[in-house]
Amino acid sequence: MGLRRRGGATKRADIRREAADGAKRSQRRRMKKVRISIKGSPVPTDSENEYEFLTDGEYTSEDGVSTFSYVESELTGLDGFLTTFNVEPDCVILRRGDGLSGDMIFSEKQKHHFLYETPFGSILMGIDTHSIKKNLRDDGGSLEIRYDIEVDNISVSKNLFKIDIRSFPQ
Repeated sequence: MGLRRRGGATKRADIRREAADGAKRSQRRRMKKVRISIKGSPVPTDSENEYEFLTDGEYTSEDGVSTFSYVESELTGLDGFLTTFNVEPDCVILRRGDGLSGDMIFSEKQKHHFLYETPFGSILMGIDTHSIKKNLRDDGGSLEIRYDIEVDNISVSKNLFKIDIRSFPQ
């Protein structure tokens, strides 16, 4: 399956612009210190390839838009990179570092492509999102994303993110 054309380039540019605007808005909001648990697994669940990442981060939620971020550790291979999730009403944008390696855009029933930069060159990757379940409030909440990853338009894995965000006791 190729890129969806129905204004695809324009729609992707709009989503990226909205993501950048969302990131700027989130910087102006008061961020709360939180504990973030990220569980990832292939679908169907394969306990051998499951992972869980627990870290401290920052979170804010206002006007239907939630943003959380954390600094990657050497365990993820991205030591020192800031990872930010912008949870908009109709999509979730994951940005690592300065965004040069490509934003991962999760939007239900839509496929988004991006160039992923590696030390060996660029790879065309795609995210085909099947479902997004979110229960985010002022003090945290949960986010679940089911999606496929494609490389050069070939499906290579089906995945599940389960993210839990909890405020620190005051």
